[in-house]
Amino acid sequence: MTDDQLLRYSRHILLDELGVEGQEKLMGSHALVVGAGGLGSPVVLYLGTAGVGRITLVDNDAVDVTNLQRQIAHNLQRVGMPKAESAREAVAAINPDVFVRPLVLRAEGQELDELVPQADVVIDCCDNFATRQAINKACFRHGKPLVSGAAIRFDGQISVYDPRAAASPCYACVFPPDQELEETRCATLGVFAPLVGIIGAMQASEALRLLVGVGSSLAGRLQMLDARSMEWTELRIRRDPLCRVCGTRGA
Repeated sequence: MTDDQLLRYSRHILLDELGVEGQEKLMGSHALVVGAGGLGSPVVLYLGTAGVGRITLVDNDAVDVTNLQRQIAHNLQRVGMPKAESAREAVAAINPDVFVRPLVLRAEGQELDELVPQADVVIDCCDNFATRQAINKACFRHGKPLVSGAAIRFDGQISVYDPRAAASPCYACVFPPDQELEETRCATLGVFAPLVGIIGAMQASEALRLLVGVGSSLAGRLQMLDARSMEWTELRIRRDPLCRVCGTRGA
């Protein structure tokens, strides 16, 4: 670690749970972030400021002026630019030592099977159910921990699905892929701007702690936030033995 890095990460290094060894783990880690919007913005910024060495950022959308109410990695000068590339510029402006690889594409089966095995942690910041299911399948198939978050209107949720832990459910255990689910989008229902910041920051926290091995993750726990009253509800969730992805029916 260089003198500049010791100075940049000094507040992390002062933490007994991290220290130089923990910071070096972060610097040697690779995170895959799917989505560079409301959730992905704080995630990629915090991973970048924390010094995660490599970040692969996947998003097939471009920056629009309506995004700027909540997607803090982007600005007016980058309207029309692919979000993945815009977010890379935002990280580079804060920490040029971090390598961000922007991929302007939709995360699907083949791409995920190539990208997920390369990562140490996967953070799902996307906004549609089909992609969430595809990410979950790839993470379980390749044994990679998944940090999943969602936010719409005033309601947010976050959990960790970790196939390395025998008792941890996968995303499909909690939200079966064959259930009737009406897609809800910010463009039609709206979203409270700070909510995506709260959930995204928590996703970054879970990812960083997984990479360093600090504390216990949210695996087996689904936390839900009602931002109207700032009340949290936590549900204990278990692996479904009949899950099509991680249970006996999917094995």
